[in-house]
Amino acid sequence: MKAVILAAGLGRRLHVLTRHRPKCLLAIGGKPLLYHYFDSLSSLGVTRICLVVGYKQECIREAVASCPSSGDVTFLVNPDFERGSIGSLWAAREALDDDVVIMDADVLFHPAVLDRLVASSHPNVLLMDETVTQHTEECMVVTRQGRVTALSKHVPDEYDLLGEGVGFLRVERAAVPQLLRSVERRVNQGLLDMEYEDALEDFFREVPVGVEKIGGLPWIEIDFPEDLERAEQDILPRLGGPLSNFLQ
Repeated sequence: MKAVILAAGLGRRLHVLTRHRPKCLLAIGGKPLLYHYFDSLSSLGVTRICLVVGYKQECIREAVASCPSSGDVTFLVNPDFERGSIGSLWAAREALDDDVVIMDADVLFHPAVLDRLVASSHPNVLLMDETVTQHTEECMVVTRQGRVTALSKHVPDEYDLLGEGVGFLRVERAAVPQLLRSVERRVNQGLLDMEYEDALEDFFREVPVGVEKIGGLPWIEIDFPEDLERAEQDILPRLGGPLSNFLQ
């Protein structure tokens, strides 16, 4: 298994903090957010990592070179990083040559969150925080009859289970062609301002994708300055507990 981390974006909503560095290098607990990813992946034995970069990519390359826990990292470049994240997933297509965990690069999380994904019995699976309801623009996991039907900010009227998506998706190698076809259709339509989650509609229709609930585990997506403050003050102190406390 390998990890593909999408770290190309501008972080516009955090522009006051990302003018000089990409969001994944914002410091939490005295070290870049990206280093927390490397530590968690390493603790679960995932050492093959592909980073999709774009905005201030030279900063990320330098940070990776200085991180002892980075593992075996390769880089791919999204030249359209100022547009939607679909370009980052499409840029990663050559790296999707194994069972893969696709990860947004703006989440602080306990390693148990990632373990829930890696250890899932579902070959293809999303993480869902079932304790979160949509208030503004949360990207929600939508399920019907035990499988994911959508991962979107636009929630349909009918669903069986709903919760916020953490931003991590596991795909088995056998299902990668369906994933790439779903993304390629949107790319060929010129929809490069689309977020990659909305490009997966066909994939969810063609491939059974399950969910793992992670409600109660410490995590936060960092989009706004107040998220960064909460990450430092609330989430980070809860990351020191043993992994065994959270595993099921």
